Amino acid sequence: MKVRLLGTVDVVVDGAVRPVPGQRRQAVLAALALQPAQIVRTDLLIEIVWGDTPPATVGNTLQSHLSFLRRALSDRAAIRARPPGYSLEVAGEATDVQTAERLIRDGTRCADPREGAARLQAAVDLWRGRPLADLTDLPWFDDHARRLDHLYLHAQQSLTRARLALGEHSQLVTELERLRGQYPLHEEIHRLLILALYRAGRQADALAAYQELRRTLDAELGIEPSLALRELLAAILRQDPSLDLPPSLAPAPSRAPTGTAPAKLPVPAQLPAAIASFSGRDRELAQLEELLPGDTAAGPARGGVAVISAVSGTAGVGKTALAVHWAHRVRESFPDGQLYVNLRGFDPGGSVVGPAEVMRGFLDALGVPPARVPSGLDAQVGLYRSLLAGRRVLIVLDNARDAEQVRPLLPGSANCLALVTSRNRLTSLAAAEGAHLLAVDILTPAEAQDLLAARLGAQRVTAEPAAAREIGDLCAGLPLALAIVAARAAAQPRVPLAAFAAELREPDGRLNALDAGDSVSRVREVFSWSYRTLSADAARLFRLLGLHPGPDVGVRAAGALAGVPTERARSLLAELAGGHLLTEHSVGRYVFHDLLRAYAAELVAAQDSEESRRAAVHRMLDHYLHTAYAADALLTRRRDPITLSPARPGAAPETFTDHQQALAWFTAEHPVLLAAVEQSTADLAAHAWQLASTLNTFLDRQGQWPALAAAHTTALNLARCRNDRTARANAHRGLGLAEDRQGHTDEARTHYALALELFDELGNHAGQARIHQNLGRMSSARGDYREALDHAHRTLVHYRAVNDRGGEAIALNHLGWYHTKLGDHRQALSHCLRALALIQETGDPNGEAHTWDSLGYIHRHLGQHGEAVDCYRHALDLFRITGDRYSEATAFAYLGDTHHDAADPDAAYDAWTRALAILEELGHADAAPLQAKILENLGRAPKGPQGSVKLLDHRLSPSNSRRAGK
Repeated sequence: MKVRLLGTVDVVVDGAVRPVPGQRRQAVLAALALQPAQIVRTDLLIEIVWGDTPPATVGNTLQSHLSFLRRALSDRAAIRARPPGYSLEVAGEATDVQTAERLIRDGTRCADPREGAARLQAAVDLWRGRPLADLTDLPWFDDHARRLDHLYLHAQQSLTRARLALGEHSQLVTELERLRGQYPLHEEIHRLLILALYRAGRQADALAAYQELRRTLDAELGIEPSLALRELLAAILRQDPSLDLPPSLAPAPSRAPTGTAPAKLPVPAQLPAAIASFSGRDRELAQLEELLPGDTAAGPARGGVAVISAVSGTAGVGKTALAVHWAHRVRESFPDGQLYVNLRGFDPGGSVVGPAEVMRGFLDALGVPPARVPSGLDAQVGLYRSLLAGRRVLIVLDNARDAEQVRPLLPGSANCLALVTSRNRLTSLAAAEGAHLLAVDILTPAEAQDLLAARLGAQRVTAEPAAAREIGDLCAGLPLALAIVAARAAAQPRVPLAAFAAELREPDGRLNALDAGDSVSRVREVFSWSYRTLSADAARLFRLLGLHPGPDVGVRAAGALAGVPTERARSLLAELAGGHLLTEHSVGRYVFHDLLRAYAAELVAAQDSEESRRAAVHRMLDHYLHTAYAADALLTRRRDPITLSPARPGAAPETFTDHQQALAWFTAEHPVLLAAVEQSTADLAAHAWQLASTLNTFLDRQGQWPALAAAHTTALNLARCRNDRTARANAHRGLGLAEDRQGHTDEARTHYALALELFDELGNHAGQARIHQNLGRMSSARGDYREALDHAHRTLVHYRAVNDRGGEAIALNHLGWYHTKLGDHRQALSHCLRALALIQETGDPNGEAHTWDSLGYIHRHLGQHGEAVDCYRHALDLFRITGDRYSEATAFAYLGDTHHDAADPDAAYDAWTRALAILEELGHADAAPLQAKILENLGRAPKGPQGSVKLLDHRLSPSNSRRAGK
């Protein structure tokens, strides 16, 4: 089973394409499929699909859509109810997006350019049009579609590189010129085009293409082409041999087939009469069109057999009508004839037509005299296939019982196409003969109306649109049922359609809402005994705590939730704890178990007005957001600037006097903040992304990158619903950071690219600077220091554009770091000393720590080991103050390298093992290579517990360190 998102949303089950009728059904499926195996909250799902104004019956409608999708997905997939929402859980790759990502990943890593190109081409071929084609008018899906557009562009670029390596430069020029027209500011496309033109012997055109790009960038962005493009220009001007075509890997040209033309045979035309009133089925017809043989007798594009089956095997879904209609439509593509037989596979009289009987009829239609028909079926099949060889014939095998009935009737020629209809899903035919299974579903509401209009006339249907729609619904979209009603209505033109609808109508069978609260119901009375003893204020606080995200609550936050002073909140919490409705699990922090939480949530929904509930939630979130923003300011001077709305009365944000207080607050509250983001609804989208952004520094330094990714994923989902570009940009940046830290470089680059695009649209220089800063660090991590240097220069330009002295200092530190990695240690030292002076002036301890770290590395490579040790010690002191655990570990690792270079093995061992202890505490993959380094260089086992991560092939590299923070 696979959900297809790279085009119109549909499902493939057992090789058969199953359309998903209706935009809202598609939206429900796509929302789950875009996050496979992850819980999508019910409220978010409703917001995604229905926006701000869902219907009053939205719960029942959603359940109906989910039930339909479960049937469509078959037993191999499950849409599971997982409170507080639903998830799509499928073994293996659930979507074509996942398949595309795997093919792109494998293709770009493949050592064989030809195999890599084949995989990348397979990935590109998965795009059937604009991703999420029918859903992009829903805001939540627009950003996903943009991400998938970026993925397509990445695949195209990778495929182009592979084809260039295969010597296909001349063929690529036209395609690259088309892409250049689509992406006039995309420098990599221009670089590939220029290289292809040069290799094709068109040096003048290559130079002209560079100058055109230079003018465009200057006019649109006021910048010069990137360093990579400037170096390519220089290489072209000097005709550098490195640009020349590698040894050709192109295959030898194929030889034309030999043989004589087949003898002339009769041209059978056995199709039943065309169906004049056929309507709809556009998607199924388009899928059948893909199976047509090509113009060069290369055979059907996707194999020689198509199988059409009803979704559930039910009669009356229109299999034969579809097959006959399409066969008439494409008969010109089969000039050598069309064979047809009704196999009567499900004939109530039991008169199934056997393959031997059919074969004799087909041979007769092909002009074989009875005297020349062989006696055995096998011999007849051989003659039949010989007669079809080299010819284009369409064979329609209608109403088959099973694969064995049709297998002898299949042609052996790839130029022919067999179209089989059956109530059964002929999966064995797909497995053995490569048949393409196409499931025919019920009609969509629009298609049902089209069918009625075709049978009754558009005027009669439009005169009673409500009745016509009801007939379509009551007939369940089944063409046979609709045709019967239409025939009766056509025979009684004076009877209104409403009368036929009334005749079909059954009593309302709507299911009652699922009861998810059985366990609560059993204990409700027990809880009520304690609840009824509370004072009015304590009872109100208990109810309001049902709105709190959990897992626990502090006194000040409880006061904000209830809108009461801190001391009053403390007294009320004590009363609740005394009544065993809460537990004080640590000083000043309270928790209650899930059943009590559910009971409180039930009470607050029943007894408190929507207005009071909303006010309580906003006070609580304002408390957390403003407090977190204040605490983050003490953790880093380089935090993301956010414009907060004023806190509501009663929110009472907390204040802090030093870094340690702020760090302690985040340590206690970050699980609550993460839960608050996760449970935010669309009307709280601003709180969600702003809270997630305030968590960047703390979670990053603590190494909690999966949690950071989860928070920004939720924030991004909500921002998409609101089409908030600022929120989306910040969420993509946060996701890029989290994915990058976890080593998911492809995902990180995608998010950074989307963030950069949005920050550019917003004119946000600071945001663009931070993205270039991160992209530079990623380039450095893979050893491309020249590209990293280019990003650092762009970072500096953006920070200077907004007169950000602290940002300028960080950019200078990056410039120094990349210069030293390129071996230019003196230039690096100059940049980093300037950075240190600026950063000490602005008072950024984390940035200063990273600058000392860079200086340590530079002095070490200048052979100045004493100065390097001093620099690393300065860095370590500051990393401990800021709580940056990962950077503390890398600084210890580099300090160990310095001691090792200075021939002090004991000091090296001490520094390395201290680094290892922190990395193992963080569960970081760098622990394993560092452990191997200690054993390799010192021959000693590291002290303390051994890491369980298997040894990797790389070594801990200074390029993996986070230069100057984020």
